[in-house]
Amino acid sequence: MTARLHRLANGLTVAVEPMAGVETLAVGLYADAGARSEPAGLSGLAHLVEHMVFKGAGGRDARGIAEAIEDVGGSINAWTARDHTVFHARLLAGDLALGVDIIADLARAPRFAEDELEREKGVVLAELGEARDTPDDIIFDHLQITAFPGQPLGLPVLGDEASIAAVTTADLRGWTETQYRPEGLVLAAAGKIDEDALLRLAEARFGDLAPGAPERPAPASFTGGGAHQDARRFDQVHLALAWPGVGHTDADQHALSLFAQAAGGGMSSRLFQELREARGLAYSIYSWVQSFAETGLLGVYLAAAKADASRALALARETMAAVADGLTPEELDRARAQSRAGLLMGLESVQGRCDHLARQIQIHGRIVPATETVAQIDAVTLDQARAAGRRALDGGEVLATVGGRLAKAA
Repeated sequence: MTARLHRLANGLTVAVEPMAGVETLAVGLYADAGARSEPAGLSGLAHLVEHMVFKGAGGRDARGIAEAIEDVGGSINAWTARDHTVFHARLLAGDLALGVDIIADLARAPRFAEDELEREKGVVLAELGEARDTPDDIIFDHLQITAFPGQPLGLPVLGDEASIAAVTTADLRGWTETQYRPEGLVLAAAGKIDEDALLRLAEARFGDLAPGAPERPAPASFTGGGAHQDARRFDQVHLALAWPGVGHTDADQHALSLFAQAAGGGMSSRLFQELREARGLAYSIYSWVQSFAETGLLGVYLAAAKADASRALALARETMAAVADGLTPEELDRARAQSRAGLLMGLESVQGRCDHLARQIQIHGRIVPATETVAQIDAVTLDQARAAGRRALDGGEVLATVGGRLAKAA
């Protein structure tokens, strides 16, 4: 069924995609502001806001929020990224109004009590400690700060002890008031949806917001040549490499994604076959791309025994360069098939459809049909994929390691 886009008079976007053959729905409020928009010295503020709204909002306390959703068999959650924040609910079809009501309260009427803030800071610090104890998690924060040093885009979503301690309830309120502005919000729903009912709910709960947009974050720029070494001892050395990627709407976005997929996106990829299957140097290894509005990353992650880590790192670099110089038509076709399948399989769930709908609007300002994206993937040529990979690899490299110093390669 056709997805449709509406805009309220104040600029808030409402997107709906009815789906046949389902009895459930997903609904979410997607804010075009995340960790990279935080004030100086308050890294982790956006994530702490996401935690705190669930401590009480509108006429419900924390238990009341949980019970209201779970009494009808639904679920509600949120997440914070560097460039957006999401509040979302999964429900049976008849409970759309409840979902929109609670999501609106979370974004517009959080309590932000002082005593709750101090308790929740402890919870966030526990989450931060858990991340630091997980090498294949924290290494990506190390990589991000190395790629974008001294820039908001490089700071960790969770913040650190000092920045979390500095946050006040006034900061929490200031964030929601300045960042959750209607021109930067998308209310999206997919599944068994009554479109007219969604529009009425959107108008009732968000129509009185004064027009306005969140402030745009400062542009970021990749800085090559950096390295971050976390020398704590673990059983393995974890390594992450990155090179400059491209922004969401860059002409090379699909070409670079296909290059990364062919290089290390699956068990048939060059990285997996060379480092794991042929030489047994790593159990986990893959390549990936991450895009933001104006920039991005092409990256490789691997974990190896300490004695093998230097060899594995050198071979990963060699393999990426070999793919840039000699990507084959068969590899590109396989990557293309995997990308198509990944996109279309992700759209078979109501949550996947809702998330995709909202993010397309945030990135492109319109609903981009899956057929259009598939056509763009299919249009990428072998030369374009190779060239996109080569440009990234020639743009400078950053490296992060966790788990000890690298032995010299034999």
